Amino acid sequence: MNRFDNPAGGRRKAPRARGLLRAAVCCAVAIGVVACAAPDHRSAEERAADQAIVSQVRSALLADADLYAEHIDVSARGGVVWLTGWVTSAEEAGAASRDSRSVPGVQRVINQIDVMDWMVHY
Repeated sequence: MNRFDNPAGGRRKAPRARGLLRAAVCCAVAIGVVACAAPDHRSAEERAADQAIVSQVRSALLADADLYAEHIDVSARGGVVWLTGWVTSAEEAGAASRDSRSVPGVQRVINQIDVMDWMVHY
């Protein structure tokens, strides 16, 4: 019986092969983390302007009595606003876009809000 034979049948991987596999997986994870952690090259003024737009858009969404905006997330970069999250109707998603476009400094709105219609339709 070889030292890599498994008494229950089949063969086990050699310890060296397991070590190489483990090293390859660790390298892949490390490369993925570094690739996703790209630095933000915007100036402090640009970041502050984007944050101000985010705050104003959130305020506009929360002020709309016809929109439940608690599940809408807002982000901005260079005057472009992204809306994500969910609402319960297409009308609410449209209202979120309309409210966002009304904020000074917003150049474009990308609406990625999901409509979760949980009403039972007969």
